[in-house]
Amino acid sequence: MQPLQLPAPVELSDLLEPFSQRGVDLGLYRLQAALADAGHPEKRFPAVQVAGTNGKGSICTMLGAMLKAAGIRTGIYRSPHLLSWCERLELDGNWINPEKLREALRSWQDLGASHKLTPFELITGATFSICADAKIDLAVLEVGLGGRLDATTAHSDRSVVGIGSIGLDHCEYLGDSLEQIAAEKAGVFKPGTIAISAPQVKQVAEVLEQRAAASHTQLRWVAPLANEQPLALGGRWQRSNGAVARGMAAALNERGWKISEAAINKGLATARWPGRLEQLEWRGRKLLLDGAHNQPAAAALRQELPDQPRRWLLGIQRHKQGLEIVNTLLGSNDQAWILDLPNHQSWSAAELRAGLPDRCSQIQQASNAAEGLEALLAPGATPVIAGSLYLLSALWEQLNENS
Repeated sequence: MQPLQLPAPVELSDLLEPFSQRGVDLGLYRLQAALADAGHPEKRFPAVQVAGTNGKGSICTMLGAMLKAAGIRTGIYRSPHLLSWCERLELDGNWINPEKLREALRSWQDLGASHKLTPFELITGATFSICADAKIDLAVLEVGLGGRLDATTAHSDRSVVGIGSIGLDHCEYLGDSLEQIAAEKAGVFKPGTIAISAPQVKQVAEVLEQRAAASHTQLRWVAPLANEQPLALGGRWQRSNGAVARGMAAALNERGWKISEAAINKGLATARWPGRLEQLEWRGRKLLLDGAHNQPAAAALRQELPDQPRRWLLGIQRHKQGLEIVNTLLGSNDQAWILDLPNHQSWSAAELRAGLPDRCSQIQQASNAAEGLEALLAPGATPVIAGSLYLLSALWEQLNENS
């Protein structure tokens, strides 16, 4: 299958400072004040919100496809992007026009400066303005980080929320236990909200139940979709993500939105989102791509793979659990080439070998992308590219041009 056609890159460096320059600075008060000064564009349309550690983008994509099939004008706000900033906002099934995105960001420059907005807050505020001007019926908002203090939570009209799989990730910001992380994710709950979650591990489920009761949120648990349900997105974990999207659609139906069973099924059967267990052919070799950027995602990916030798090209951000990710992914007969991620601190092969001495012979450093990709082309073991969406982003154009 060919890669999903993504929008062309758009230059925003004159309007948006690098995310790494400001760092993570969670909080709602800056954006809430800026939105007030902007005339509250977020109050001109209702929204639903999706939180969690893994699967948020897939849930948003499947729900968005259902809403499109139902004829509901929808804006889908996601993060991060693979190739272009325009991937972050989809309006009524189309990527945001680059000049419209630049125009909105230009109009928010003074607000961003006066309220000291982070780059994510700035693009979120601009997105709310774009959605308001486009007169959408409903926005689907993917949480960027956490939930309680995430910029998307500045939108107050969120009567339905979805919760993807919750695991250990971003511990430096959200807490070093599942209970702490779950509490931050549950910060999106509010009185009168219907929250939909697929099964979670015991510690997470208990926190979600407690926070739902305390916030007067109706928490509904949904079972993974049956294997008979057609899904465009591959991977067993998408059965849980699809169930959350279906549950959110059902909750919206209760709130007055007309989403038929046919529209729900069409959305599940057609929704595509790049870099999630995606297969393509490149230079005569079949490749598997998956973002798998944390240990829970790595474990889910490994469960999908037959027990046979594989050749990996991995890029892992330095603040992630690199040792656990590599140890989870690699089988005893696998080989891995480690590639530095552009513009991000990354785990090196030397560090991984030092931390995983039993796997020293399996781990090599790729000096550049061309060397790493060339290593995958050798006959025999199946090639897989994983470890970070930033790695897929760095390779996307090359893989697309030569497929």
